[in-house]
Amino acid sequence: MWCVHIIFLCSICKFIKRAAPVHVAPACAGSGEGSDHFGSIVLGGFDSSNYVSERKWAAASDGTQIPISIIYRKDLVQLDGSDPMLLSGFGSYEICIDPSFSGSIFSLVDRGFVHAIAHVRGGGEMGRKWYEDGKLLKKKNTFTDFIACAEHLMKSKYCSKEKLCISGKSAGGLLMGAVLNMRPDLFKAAIVGVPFVDALTTMLDPTIPLTTAEWEEWGDPREEEYYYYMKSYSPVDNVKAQEYPHILVTAGLNDPCVMYSEPAKFVAKLRELKRDDNLLLFKCEVGAGHNSKSGRFEKLREDAFSYTCLLKALGMTNTA
Repeated sequence: MWCVHIIFLCSICKFIKRAAPVHVAPACAGSGEGSDHFGSIVLGGFDSSNYVSERKWAAASDGTQIPISIIYRKDLVQLDGSDPMLLSGFGSYEICIDPSFSGSIFSLVDRGFVHAIAHVRGGGEMGRKWYEDGKLLKKKNTFTDFIACAEHLMKSKYCSKEKLCISGKSAGGLLMGAVLNMRPDLFKAAIVGVPFVDALTTMLDPTIPLTTAEWEEWGDPREEEYYYYMKSYSPVDNVKAQEYPHILVTAGLNDPCVMYSEPAKFVAKLRELKRDDNLLLFKCEVGAGHNSKSGRFEKLREDAFSYTCLLKALGMTNTA
């Protein structure tokens, strides 16, 4: 139990610094006094006092309290339900998505966005049990937790259905695909990055290098119980004839973790079945793998493209 508290406290420490860049003040040798010679410099007149970081909790369908990290610029938001929001999530592999400083997200925050991270089960933010309650035959907790966070944020007037955008990559892309199928009415736009959306087909093929190792996370669908459970949430297998929000799906031609055919198949299924005229873009990087193309500026260009899609979906493309 102590280890859960330590992990949570560490997360809180990083959370407090979310509106400020990392700053290191090592002790001077021999004096024990602090030095301010090291730190991240943010250009453009950045002032951390303009921003507010918060921690909120949403009640999941089974009563579990799900932590949400929030940041916004206090002079640009109304907190009356009219503000645009980007809600991100991951929730797999016991990975902690710590609410640490990220320079690129301020491109949206400085345009009046509220940014939130849903620390859903399947991640490691709240300890080992948090992870175990979001994997294998409990994987759907990850999806319902995210939906509960979205509904809580709307109820608390941080955003509305008309202004709520969501994003996730890799296993977080599976999360995006699942919630888009389950509750497409909740969201205005979605960034679905290099998504693991054809989970059932991939996990049925042990000749794919990563498949057998992944059975520990998702289960082995050659067993009947796991087959039908995975089929009930695998995004490709659950696309319906319904309206979907604006969607950007990305892929990497050389991705060794999620083959580009998975997001391509997901997009093709959406194009066949969805009943709306909303934006549906498929962007496959021919020079990238599971992450961005090499180079810092390439990552920034990728973020700029994704954020522009959100601004376009919200009718904010003329915002300075």
